[in-house]
Amino acid sequence: MKQIEILVVGGGPAGLCAALAASSLGAKVLICERDDHPGGQLVKQTHKFFGSEKQYAGDRGFQIGEMLLEKVKADENIELWIDTTVLGIYEDGIVTCEHDGEHVKIKPERTIIATGAAEKFLPFPGNDLPGIYGAGAVQTLMNVSGVKPAERVLMVGAGNIGLIVSYQLKQAGVDIAAIIEGAPKIGGYLVHASKDVRSGIPVLTSHTILEAYGKDRVEGAIIAKIDDKWQPIPGTEQDIKCDVICLAVGLSPLTELCWQAGCEMAFIRELSGHVPIVDDYLETTVPGIYVAGDVSGIEEASSAMVEGRLAGLSAAASLGYGKEEAPELQKAAMAELDELRAGPMGERIRMGLEKVAAKGGAK
Repeated sequence: MKQIEILVVGGGPAGLCAALAASSLGAKVLICERDDHPGGQLVKQTHKFFGSEKQYAGDRGFQIGEMLLEKVKADENIELWIDTTVLGIYEDGIVTCEHDGEHVKIKPERTIIATGAAEKFLPFPGNDLPGIYGAGAVQTLMNVSGVKPAERVLMVGAGNIGLIVSYQLKQAGVDIAAIIEGAPKIGGYLVHASKDVRSGIPVLTSHTILEAYGKDRVEGAIIAKIDDKWQPIPGTEQDIKCDVICLAVGLSPLTELCWQAGCEMAFIRELSGHVPIVDDYLETTVPGIYVAGDVSGIEEASSAMVEGRLAGLSAAASLGYGKEEAPELQKAAMAELDELRAGPMGERIRMGLEKVAAKGGAK
């Protein structure tokens, strides 16, 4: 059985930052990452981050991922297991995983769950045709595998992911027929939408997809304008020719391990699904189990990295590390999260966190 002080499940932006923060206080850490290259969503992000220097403003996502990974590999307190799938967390605190073709048991003193999120899908006639992808899958094909995924794309969803992936597709020589969004206004940042509009991509709000059609694969889609009750308006249908329909309709937290561990959960719409109830230090209702990143509510990668730092500091501090410096570092991370969640774009997250607090926790 593998003994470790802190186990981090997931090697994405939250997990890597959690491990580095815990190690900085002196804790021994094991990261279990199911893919062969840690970094999570950062691996496929070619756009530049903005904000402050603390959130790597000016660097591209994949560059941030590489910087974090280099720090992890150089850290003597951190052990990294790739191609490792965590299978379960049990009542006695044992965590099991598949590593190097073997079933391995791990006994951590503290566990940080940073498993991220999965793409949501959308029900409509023809949604099982070849050529319908989640936006993250398209981004992986294009930016990681170097595969041009389509000739002409219809993007469904104008959140940050839909806006960013549309622009990256355009840069790769793919024609974007349109970006459609059911809400009356885009959900992503204006800076991303502006790039799309300047490059000639139509952005149609209050529109939805009615059906996809094609013989052996996607050949097009029927879209229509919708009213304030989200019902299609007769006579507004358009036939959009395309060979790929890309769905950017949100993410769902991957919380299976939280459920299995017995964490108290709540459905918080603003955080995109069921999330664990946590305290100010990101500890769940199960003592010794912490969460960070999209598993506790869908946000941007910048917030995930800061949450990872806070969870790592908190887990290490609970083991007695950093008695003098940990409180100030935790306070600074909390202030940074408040800053990231400020303003109109952070309203949804703030509302979700208020609901978490009302249910007995405070993220």
